[in-house]
Amino acid sequence: MKDVMQDTARDDAADKGTAAITVAHGDGIGPEIMEQTLRLLDAAHARISVEEIRIGETLYQEGYSSGIAPEAWDTLRRNPVLLKAPITTPQGGGYKSLNVTIRKTLGLYANVRPVRAFAPFVPSAHPAMDLIIVRENEEDLYAGIEHQQTAEVVQCLKLVSRPGCERLIRYAFELARRAGRRKLTCMTKDNIMKLSDGLFHRVFDEVATEYPELETEHYIIDIGAARLAATPERFDVVVTMNLYGDILSDIVAEIAGSVGLGGSANVGDTVAMFEAIHGSAPDIAGQGKANPAGLMQAACLMLTHLGQAETASHMGNALLRTLEDGIHTADLGHSSHTKRRVGTKAFADAVIARLGESPRHLASFPPGDDRGPIQVRTRAATKPKKQLVGVDVFLDWDMPNRQAAVLGKALEALTGDEFQLKMVTNRGVKVYPGGFPETFCTDHWRCRFVSCAARLSDDGSTMLESKPLAPECIPALLLRIAQAGFHCIKTEHLYEFDGERGYSLGQGE
Repeated sequence: MKDVMQDTARDDAADKGTAAITVAHGDGIGPEIMEQTLRLLDAAHARISVEEIRIGETLYQEGYSSGIAPEAWDTLRRNPVLLKAPITTPQGGGYKSLNVTIRKTLGLYANVRPVRAFAPFVPSAHPAMDLIIVRENEEDLYAGIEHQQTAEVVQCLKLVSRPGCERLIRYAFELARRAGRRKLTCMTKDNIMKLSDGLFHRVFDEVATEYPELETEHYIIDIGAARLAATPERFDVVVTMNLYGDILSDIVAEIAGSVGLGGSANVGDTVAMFEAIHGSAPDIAGQGKANPAGLMQAACLMLTHLGQAETASHMGNALLRTLEDGIHTADLGHSSHTKRRVGTKAFADAVIARLGESPRHLASFPPGDDRGPIQVRTRAATKPKKQLVGVDVFLDWDMPNRQAAVLGKALEALTGDEFQLKMVTNRGVKVYPGGFPETFCTDHWRCRFVSCAARLSDDGSTMLESKPLAPECIPALLLRIAQAGFHCIKTEHLYEFDGERGYSLGQGE
């Protein structure tokens, strides 16, 4: 009967031009703040119908390792958005992040966090800050591919794709254009990670040429984060990779005055998820103390995404007016502008009572428009000419004193007719040939083998390092290495793409 009622509600919603959304009440303070946010949406006459799913702690306890039951996915795919309250992930191993699972499964590639200060009503050292962090949501180190390879060394793979970079960066440019922003800042660490972070930076520069009206700049992430923390008002829209964006988002939310006021959007091609940026705060659950403002802000972002920008503005302005009037929850701290300390429901009551009003001092909620979700299209990829020119063989080798020269000379005897040993590195530092005795070495060694036959460039003017190799040469090399008693733990093939090296050099090479 419940399924029939939900189907009827969706049909009625479609007839009335409303959107069916999925709602998850979450854990800890989640049910409390979601109840008040739904009250506000109803009072503002948002054109939505609600279909609920269960996620989070109770599902983990029922044996679902990612905190969501299989049948919930049909609901999430059927409805255009998910409005989600915070959840609690149990401590210990065996549990997956529900947020990461939803983002990757539904292709929610763009994480958008608008952050502004509400000073002096909410104290902040940066009253002029008003910026948006646009973070890549699926790739980078958050691919979660890790291995322990030796007794001493573990690895985490950083995966970055051109399509993943391009659609996120295009989304950021389109968002800036639609929101009337003036500048985009890209942040990477491509002075060190020249291929992965370098790809993100290159795509940013390529896409920027299509938006000449927008100012662009690039910062190395360390100095960029420092300047963002010190002078956030100099930034407008910041677009960056997954891990960096995660860190930057919390930095700017904290210096704005309160993490409890922040909402975020996770946007894909067909589905989007909206949530507060704070956690489930189980220590105050059920006490009526929680601040619902972050989830209310997320609901405003949701309505704008759904093409209901006017309703979003009404809600956002009522929230701002409430803060101006000094009606604050406990987490906002006491200031000269706090006139009444209230709980969760009373705060929502105050916002609802101010629907139709505008702030008198703070800038009004961004008006947005009714065009609905931002759609981006990536360019068709061109396939470069790909040639195999070598292989990095990683060894677990732990002989006394870990003398790289001993290892290097032993491997040189195994190269065969096809290869030469170019170098051995330890933790990325070249240790053979020509290493230094001061270099600290672990039991994890990268041994680079390249084609032993040199070749000329196409115009005959330059002697290049190596010529293409037949793929079957590599298993033969690995067999010789294994028969010599070495333990191979990993290989990485070395390729050239249109004649350009597709792998990094070792430090000291």
